[in-house]
Amino acid sequence: MVAVMIQGTGSNVGKSMLVAGLCRAATRRGLSVAPFKPQNMSNNAAVTADGGEIGRAQALQARACGLEPHTDMNPVLLKPETDRGAQVILQGRAIGRAEARDYQGLKPRLLGGVLDSFARLSAAHDLVIVEGAGSPAEVNLRPRDIANMGFARAAGVPVVLAGDIDRGGVIAQIVGTQAVIDAGDAAMIRGFLVNKFRGDPRLFDDGYRMIEARTGWRGFGVVPWFADAHRLPAEDAVDLRTSGGSGLHVVCLTLSRIANFDDLDPLAAEPGLRLTMLAPGQAIPGDAGLVIVPGTKSTLGDLAFLRAQGWDIDLAAHHRRGGHVLGICGGYQMLGRMIDDPSGADGVAGQVAGLGLLDVTTVMAPDKRLTRVTGTALGQPVSGYEIHMGRTDGPDCARPFAHVPDPDGAISGDGRVTGSYLHGLFSDDAFRAAFLARLGAASHPGFKAGVDAALDDLADHLEAHLDVAALLAVAR
Repeated sequence: MVAVMIQGTGSNVGKSMLVAGLCRAATRRGLSVAPFKPQNMSNNAAVTADGGEIGRAQALQARACGLEPHTDMNPVLLKPETDRGAQVILQGRAIGRAEARDYQGLKPRLLGGVLDSFARLSAAHDLVIVEGAGSPAEVNLRPRDIANMGFARAAGVPVVLAGDIDRGGVIAQIVGTQAVIDAGDAAMIRGFLVNKFRGDPRLFDDGYRMIEARTGWRGFGVVPWFADAHRLPAEDAVDLRTSGGSGLHVVCLTLSRIANFDDLDPLAAEPGLRLTMLAPGQAIPGDAGLVIVPGTKSTLGDLAFLRAQGWDIDLAAHHRRGGHVLGICGGYQMLGRMIDDPSGADGVAGQVAGLGLLDVTTVMAPDKRLTRVTGTALGQPVSGYEIHMGRTDGPDCARPFAHVPDPDGAISGDGRVTGSYLHGLFSDDAFRAAFLARLGAASHPGFKAGVDAALDDLADHLEAHLDVAALLAVAR
């Protein structure tokens, strides 16, 4: 086993991006590299080649390694459905739901799956680069931990600790982590790095030396802010952004359980579009040309949330003004006349009226469709994936949005309301151009190539500011 683990002093310190950049840097050295995250919490999932689902960040890291995503790369995925509960995915498959308190009892079973997946990856590759979750300083969660030191100790994987100077207090972040974890956990840490520095990194020389002196850990470098981070798919909904083009105004409703929101990344990269992630409480602007109702982990819950914001009224007004609407996955289900959940698969059993913009009805069922698809839409090649519960049918399905190869989605009689189960559709340049052309907007090709170029630039950035060779040598 040759592996190294990047843990963070907190959430959103840049662990996912650091691992992606290190994966690309190590792969360019001629190594067979795989990413691994024992436990992830995200509603932004990717469908894998083996028919399961993992966190979208691990799919990006797999791409950095030149690999197809596999369920072993993220054996435990938690998909929040409420403030206290989540669907639990083990090695790509849903095994049930758990409240936060009950989840602790599942961890011994889950750790076995985590170690099995890690062993398979380790046997198949020269190097595994592991990403932690949250922070090892959350010592109240240390019993039965499988995401950070619990995994590192069980698998014997050395750790490099990443701090985030952009949020302030990075000296306390790193020194404080050592102060609160136990001696056995601290012994797993081989060094630290400082991430997201703005300005001249030499200005932090004294602070850097202070961390080394206080902890006894060696430093691997100070990473300046990576300005091109926006070219890479975001993992967390907190990273959703608004782009500032001057052309067609595209508005996406930021639902409370928004899922698979990287569908929007190719639109955000279009210089001729203005993309607004509409926050709760804000009205849909009158100049919107297209409103997107995105995917969600809880269709019925977010339909109620949408109505609570008054967006149902705004959507009806937008449509009356001649505006276009696109619903993706759960958003597609919301656009219909009715959602029937006889078994309570998405919440409480019963029927709920939809928004009525499409003449379709959805029947929820416990089984989940997980598949990659290819086909055509608007006369252009399209590829993507489906990840949803429920089946949708009705008169508007006679005008399908795509054939992948079976008919998918529905289009209203006036052609201005579209629904589809297909995620990732905008990544295909030809389709994106055709879709935007119908709205009077131009498109620029090269989104997928741009992601790979950004991964190369990220690897170059880390090579320039970290001692990457020494960091990778920790794995040995």
